[in-house]
Amino acid sequence: MRFTKMEGCGNDYIYINCFEENVNQPEKLAVAMSERHFGVGGDGLVLIMPSDKADFRMRMFNLDGSEGEMCGNAVRCIGKYVYERGLTTKQRISLETAGGMRYLELSIENGIVQTVSVDMGEPILVADKIPVVHGESPVIGKKIDIDGKDFLFTCVSMGNPHAVAFVEDIKTFPLESYGKQVECNILFPNKTNVEFVQIISRSHINMRVWERGSGETLACGTGACASVVASILNGFCDREVKVSLVGGELTIKWNADDNHVYMSGPAAFSFDGVWLREV
Repeated sequence: MRFTKMEGCGNDYIYINCFEENVNQPEKLAVAMSERHFGVGGDGLVLIMPSDKADFRMRMFNLDGSEGEMCGNAVRCIGKYVYERGLTTKQRISLETAGGMRYLELSIENGIVQTVSVDMGEPILVADKIPVVHGESPVIGKKIDIDGKDFLFTCVSMGNPHAVAFVEDIKTFPLESYGKQVECNILFPNKTNVEFVQIISRSHINMRVWERGSGETLACGTGACASVVASILNGFCDREVKVSLVGGELTIKWNADDNHVYMSGPAAFSFDGVWLREV
């Protein structure tokens, strides 16, 4: 089975072109291929598929085999893949995902996709649609006790659930001590992605992410979007923000005119390969 390794801001996934390949057990394949010692290594598996609703369809699986609704960095990588590998000549692409339809605009120089901008749609703030179990909706700056320490979380869905908290120093924050506990907290019936954010200015934040089903990753596109929405809702930032992640930078804009969140950033090929093992 042929595959391609790609990354967006260090968020690395294994991509399979399902126009050419047939994947029968993607959950098991994601676990096997994502393992960094005995497999290819990555944050998960992404399938690029035909769609009867859009130009293409995406399915993504975390490294534990669970299927996620959305991945912003994977969306950008798919844009680069389908254009540069000749699956489309369009510079504006529609993509069906489990988290809703996404629309991509490719910035191209000399036949190479330099950056991809994605209309990520409207943020979801209604508690039971995120979902988060809470007596108030929206959940903005609400206290959650995690292992005896209080955090103020703002909850947002960008097609997948996010819980965002603000800290003073993101570099020294013990993410591994709290990320898993928040992810699996009883308040989140479908679990949640977790972002810890440091405000640098009204147009710049630093962010680290604990991804549901994967642990800490170098970047998360939907998490960057959710973090900017949360920063604006809490009065910390303006409408367009640079997000510095461990693996790179994204530009996020929450447009007041249409209420949509727009994400721009890079995508890159790492290598192609052939998977020979059974799962």
